[in-house]
Amino acid sequence: MFDFKRITHETDLYNFHTHTQFCDGQATMEEFVTEAIEQGFQHLGFTPHSPISVESPCNMGRDDVPAYLAEMERLRELYGNRINLYTAMEVDYVSVGDGPASDYFQQLPLDYIIGSVHFIPAIDNPSEMVDIDGKFPDFKVRMAKHFNGDIEYVIKTFYSQMSAMVEEGGFDVVGHMDKIGFNASCYRDGIDEEPWYDKLVIDLFENIMDNHLTIEVNTKAWLQRNRFYPNLKYFGMLKHFNAPVIVNSDTHYPTLLNNGRMEAIKLLNVL
Repeated sequence: MFDFKRITHETDLYNFHTHTQFCDGQATMEEFVTEAIEQGFQHLGFTPHSPISVESPCNMGRDDVPAYLAEMERLRELYGNRINLYTAMEVDYVSVGDGPASDYFQQLPLDYIIGSVHFIPAIDNPSEMVDIDGKFPDFKVRMAKHFNGDIEYVIKTFYSQMSAMVEEGGFDVVGHMDKIGFNASCYRDGIDEEPWYDKLVIDLFENIMDNHLTIEVNTKAWLQRNRFYPNLKYFGMLKHFNAPVIVNSDTHYPTLLNNGRMEAIKLLNVL
């Protein structure tokens, strides 16, 4: 497993979740590197959305992987004396054998892998994987089209997928572990405050700790939605479980590399 503690210190600026031109990011890798240096970052990890077995406009293709790896080497040559750069991916878990633990991802020369769930099976067609991660208007349309409006099915299936991914392994960091909570709460106000929902999150926490994984505190939505993933109300659980944590901005824009990170770090430090 990748040792994040070994390479970071409390005063270091870092981001290990960064999307660029190789997926749905809005700038080139080099633009991210120069901005990170300008902002005083010591560590920057790139995590394009991985090749995936289902159709997705946000994920890179396998044919893009050699170019991504070559660009990483070029940037290390140019900037490696000014910032530490890491080659990684955010790998989607789709089903057993189709996720971070697959032979394809395990043989890639990656420093670490973030494991995430963005797709779950449609309620009446388990072979059809549906994106439940996007903006709420799109989510609402998919709720009607693919899930018969059954928000509890969507939530329970998301956490089932997350747990299956954790148990299968092959990755280092659990990405935005309760992200479904935002869209779900927009669809049915307060659903993420209900006891059965909290139990799903607690069970996932315990599973992650049993499998010795690092939890990402994802700050991407802090400025726009006033929300972290995991939700702020679960920060106490991070301390309770003595969970290994890294704070990532999950940025798609260079100027947002540090978006919400300092706020999350301060809140974690007062626990």
